[in-house]
Amino acid sequence: MKLDLVLRELHRAEKALARDLLKTSDRHHAEHEVHHLARDLSEWSAGHVREIARAGRAHGLDLDEDVPGPGPLAPLRTALSELGARRPEPGVVLLADLRRLHRRAAGVSLDWELLAQGAQAAKDSGLLELAGRCHPRTLRQLKWTNAMLKVLSPQILTS
Repeated sequence: MKLDLVLRELHRAEKALARDLLKTSDRHHAEHEVHHLARDLSEWSAGHVREIARAGRAHGLDLDEDVPGPGPLAPLRTALSELGARRPEPGVVLLADLRRLHRRAAGVSLDWELLAQGAQAAKDSGLLELAGRCHPRTLRQLKWTNAMLKVLSPQILTS
């Protein structure tokens, strides 16, 4: 079976989504909804990473449970966000970041679907339950990025 390949890719993708959410949060500190909600959504992905790592052990995988934090550049991103908050360009950067997050969350969602389908075919109830628990949160992340793009893009693109 190749469920270990799906678990490995899902682990990598969730880790990347968690990191990107934190970076977006730091970069757009002045946009309070984006800043705070991106941090919360990053915690969801970090939790998924831990659960995937635990599930991977049953499939012979040694996956790391840790998700690196925002990194040493986080204070710099926050400071730059606050300095540039009154300029029009940060809006365009925010749209680009939200588009990137949306694409990343869509990929993670697809990976959860693949895991669920494979687990169902293999009759692996543990992995099927994992996908059933985690995939709805990924769908919520995807809906959030889509909603933010719809709400913010008219003003940013026409100003």
